[in-house]
Amino acid sequence: MRFTNSSSHGFSRIPLFAGLLGTSLLFGLAGNSALAAGPSDIDRKVEGLLGQMTLDEKIAQMTQVDMAALKDKSHLAKYGFGSMLSGGGSDPANNLPKTWLDAVHEYQELTLKSRLKIPLIYGVDAVHGHNNIDGAVVFPHNIGLGAAHNPALVRKASEVTAQEIAATGINWAFAPCVAVAQNVRWGRSYESFGTSPELVGQLGAAAVEGLQARLPGGARILACTKHFAGDGGTKDGIDQGNTICDEATFRKLFVAPYLPAIKAGSGSIMVSYNSWNGEKLHGHKKLLTDVLKGELGFKGFLISDWAAIDQISPDYKAAVEKSINAGMDMAMIPNSPDQKNSYEDYMRFLKELVNEGRVPQSRIDDAVRRILRVKFEFGIFEHPFAAPELMGSLGSAAHRKVARQCVRESLVLLKNEGKSLPLTKATKKLVIVGKAADDLGIQCGGWTIDWQGKTGKVTSGGTTILKALQQAAPKHMAVAFSPDGSQLQGAETVLVVIGEQPYAEMKGDRTDLSLPAEDVALVQKARQSGSRVVTVLLSGRPMILGDVLKFSDALVAAWLPGTEGQGVADVLLGAFKPKGKLPRSWPANNQQLDGSGTPLFSAGYSLTY
Repeated sequence: MRFTNSSSHGFSRIPLFAGLLGTSLLFGLAGNSALAAGPSDIDRKVEGLLGQMTLDEKIAQMTQVDMAALKDKSHLAKYGFGSMLSGGGSDPANNLPKTWLDAVHEYQELTLKSRLKIPLIYGVDAVHGHNNIDGAVVFPHNIGLGAAHNPALVRKASEVTAQEIAATGINWAFAPCVAVAQNVRWGRSYESFGTSPELVGQLGAAAVEGLQARLPGGARILACTKHFAGDGGTKDGIDQGNTICDEATFRKLFVAPYLPAIKAGSGSIMVSYNSWNGEKLHGHKKLLTDVLKGELGFKGFLISDWAAIDQISPDYKAAVEKSINAGMDMAMIPNSPDQKNSYEDYMRFLKELVNEGRVPQSRIDDAVRRILRVKFEFGIFEHPFAAPELMGSLGSAAHRKVARQCVRESLVLLKNEGKSLPLTKATKKLVIVGKAADDLGIQCGGWTIDWQGKTGKVTSGGTTILKALQQAAPKHMAVAFSPDGSQLQGAETVLVVIGEQPYAEMKGDRTDLSLPAEDVALVQKARQSGSRVVTVLLSGRPMILGDVLKFSDALVAAWLPGTEGQGVADVLLGAFKPKGKLPRSWPANNQQLDGSGTPLFSAGYSLTY
């Protein structure tokens, strides 16, 4: 979509969402939200606790410290932080679930030694399963779930994720992402369910409901809908860039998906790095306070992104002033006290700003009231250590079964000449080509153990596409593996698995999405063998197919399916018919990456058997 330049920041009193979602829905949100009115006993608890707090203690509740930034563990009891996180590769000494549980348990115990004993909320980027943790189930990234078009399945996957998060003592997931990605140059396109705000809103709400469902024993995980707003519409798809469009477009495309998430009771919302018409969202009072908290009735709290407040101004104190006054409730701070813009700097500057009258005491009280309310609403005082009794379910067969279904339903069959799929009884020898076929890291993509992801055996558990086919192939079918395509003799069918190397935000932006020359050459080699050629593409976004489409008898977009390669095998072998539909159009060339022109395949395109 092409946007029009506009510098308009005024907001009309009549919501422009009315034509999209219905006026009655919009104005009914506050009454329907699980966090809107709340039980009166929670209100009394919040006000009672707020009345006991010093300014220092209130500001500490508005502070989130990264695990790697915590200079001294004694600071947990000294300050009584509102939250901690592990982000950007900030993990315990080893990545085993029990190690995570022990670390989080220790931080929580130390925090509960603070004067008022207010528990931490501990956050992680669980964006496609509990993907930081070795052995956890890794689901398809959102673009695949968007292709599945199944809200009930998204809710179930999110419930599984919540259980695995809770098993490690953690109680906050920085998910779901409800970006409406317009330009596939953007390296976070796979975190978007698609280009339709209706689809994104529907699946985002389902994810919120699943993540926040009550767990066995009564614990709950807090969801964090992100990134408010416009992150999927930046000019040229540049990460953390500028979204340039008029107010009506901004509301209909980028704010609209937050309405269903708020209605579903999302307890927190993360603010976006990007700007809208040149103004950083982290300091945008109209959007954060007037629209999100006022017009849309959001009753949870706002959290900043990683050091994002710093981008507002080179003067950190001025940046803190602008962001908090704009409506930010909690600051995510990855810097330790021996670094610039540390959590101690933030707390000191915010206290000075209040004492100088530059940040009203009422703004501080509003932020802390929101944070405390969520902690009471989600039972964090009663369950400060989440649900470690669920440890046995982490990576379980039952959980992997749900992920396998997600994979099966996410695959989109783009081409199938001569009924090349499913693989038939006529295929007595199947040769699988391409290193991606036996690479769990490529299969999972970014945000898997490492922030940017990595190739190879990234996590214990899980099954590659190669192993899945070897396990599931019928007895008459011999399955061979030739990574470089040098051993194709006698094959009725050659299955070529190609794909993007793992990446995440910042490092994933691309201006050229042509397939690598070696991938094209591999498919061409398979074509020249005279065998039937089936190509499976592992990618976080549509790629420019070029000759690969011509060289392939059948082509499947498998997105980034995660750890359960059996879901791919189920479809290829015909145990499950492909039912995925493109959640966005597929560009024919690099000039169409912004969604312009006539696409190779339109959004909603699909084939089946």
